[in-house]
Amino acid sequence: MAWFDIGVNLTNSRFSEDLDLVVERAKTNQVDLLLITGTDVEDSRAALQLAKQYQQYSTAGVHPHYAGAVEPGYLEELRQLASHDRVRALGECGLDFNRNFSPKEDQLRVFEQQLELAVELQKPVFLHERDAFPEQIQLLKQYRAQLPGGVAHCFTGNRLQMEAYLELDLHIGITGWLCDERRAQPLREAVSVLPPERVLLETDAPYLAPRHVRPRIERCEPCHLPIVAEQLATLMELPLAALAKHSLANSLALFGLEQTHGNP
Repeated sequence: MAWFDIGVNLTNSRFSEDLDLVVERAKTNQVDLLLITGTDVEDSRAALQLAKQYQQYSTAGVHPHYAGAVEPGYLEELRQLASHDRVRALGECGLDFNRNFSPKEDQLRVFEQQLELAVELQKPVFLHERDAFPEQIQLLKQYRAQLPGGVAHCFTGNRLQMEAYLELDLHIGITGWLCDERRAQPLREAVSVLPPERVLLETDAPYLAPRHVRPRIERCEPCHLPIVAEQLATLMELPLAALAKHSLANSLALFGLEQTHGNP
């Protein structure tokens, strides 16, 4: 079985000492493809550099936490980065009203600018949302018809929220959050109705390590993706091999990589 981890934060300093080994462990566990997440212009540039170095892929975007700090010319820099062939999505972008590290008006403005850029470049969007679901869905509804697609990255919501994304023909990114039987109960119930053709898998490494594993995982890595997949397959009542096939095919299709990596 081959896997595509569609959300890894390999620019994080926790990987600075052993990144070669992290990528090697991923491949040993059949996680052959990685989408390295960019969270602001500088980080997106670093993510692209890693994508080139390891023959992988990346995103380019501004996370809502950093929306208030963008420079006047950030959008043109983002356009240049996102135009690179190894950058397969616009993001991480969206809204986060949980702690409001950036003012809401800045978040809304920068998110909408990135949606417009995704339409211009015809790249899917890599979406972040926390405590801002109504506002996020409202904006997505305005742009969805013009977008080639998108994924609700690190989805931790409930069934109604999942259905709202699915009604917009978007994909759902499932992480190790699913493995937390206490905190993730709404998500665990929601995935029972998640169509296999909408599933994407991600670790969000180094975050969201599967909590049920013993000994405890101190730092999540792409090599842990099959653990997440096993939990999801059980909850979806799908054979693991079927989930692997669906998630890989969905990832390749969304990010326009079917010709590059074949159609599984």
